[in-house]
Amino acid sequence: MADMRTGHRLGPLDEIPVGEGRAYAVGDLMIAVFRLRDGGVRAVSAVCPHAGGPLADGLADGRLVVCPLHQHTFDLGTGCSTTGQPPLTVYPVRVDTDDQLVLEI
Repeated sequence: MADMRTGHRLGPLDEIPVGEGRAYAVGDLMIAVFRLRDGGVRAVSAVCPHAGGPLADGLADGRLVVCPLHQHTFDLGTGCSTTGQPPLTVYPVRVDTDDQLVLEI
């Protein structure tokens, strides 16, 4: 079966300060992309399932993001909540050779 994912260039990696996130619209989706302190990038649904909080504005470490509204936490690698909320969708994201963020959905 062929891989039907499409690469969406989101912009330069430098638009996201290290340790922070930014929200991007991709079609009808809102995606939060985080630039981790270890150099990695992660992408998840941008809206907290609990009360619609903006996850890109939350605190993130190398593994978790904390929603800024009610402090629910989510694993950036799996999307699973550590506080009992429904999981986030995790999206494949990478940095290309031109230092551009590419979301593959």
